[in-house]
Amino acid sequence: MDAPEDSSHYFTDFTLAEIVDMETLFKELGDQSLLKDFCQTVASSFSCSVNRKGKSSITWKQVQGWFQGSLEKQNQPKFKTAPSSPLLIVDLSNPGGVRDAGSPETVTYGKASDVSDLAFEAKSARDDAWYDVASFMTYRYLRTGELEVRVRFSGFDNQHDEWVNVQTSVRERSIPVEPSECGRVKVGDLLLCFQDREDEALYCDAHVVNIKRGVHDHRSCNCVFVVRYEFDGTEETLGLESICRRPDSEE
Repeated sequence: MDAPEDSSHYFTDFTLAEIVDMETLFKELGDQSLLKDFCQTVASSFSCSVNRKGKSSITWKQVQGWFQGSLEKQNQPKFKTAPSSPLLIVDLSNPGGVRDAGSPETVTYGKASDVSDLAFEAKSARDDAWYDVASFMTYRYLRTGELEVRVRFSGFDNQHDEWVNVQTSVRERSIPVEPSECGRVKVGDLLLCFQDREDEALYCDAHVVNIKRGVHDHRSCNCVFVVRYEFDGTEETLGLESICRRPDSEE
């Protein structure tokens, strides 16, 4: 399989939504994502998307080039270094707005309209809690090859905008569990749980350690879920109204 000499020029051909999708696919499939048939399927899906209206079609070689570049970065030796400065910043309000981070020009941050109809949540570095994303403002590649996006959280102004890592801190929005769906929640599942404390109330990741099933109907649920929070290891007992499941836990 011939790899492109430099796949970095492929990055700006994709929309932010497509990059988020490919980050997820690469995390799941690794080098299997380089297969021609798979790349053709991904390229066809992107080209037919309503988000690509008015933009050029994506080819399977562009998709393969992106995955090849991600694989090469993954296989590079990892060293402990100081935080890297951005390699490039993309102005989403300007189709040609790719600027080198070292440029003296001021970078304008625009709204990422191509993902405005998708539902995401992002983890804040301030408290390790997850918040709904109102919009992606812009994105950048670090010299390590990592992709970061600047997000505006729902219900917050621009003073609370944050740069977050796409691979570790952006994901599809969690789903509230309906009474008729409580049977889908199993011991060991990852949930997004509402942690209500005296000084703050946050949505945090936790794993189910025990479930006490109750008799109920499709309108109400009396089940009790014992969860262990990832960030501090504490356990708490919650009702159905305080938990959300991950979309990939659907049967």
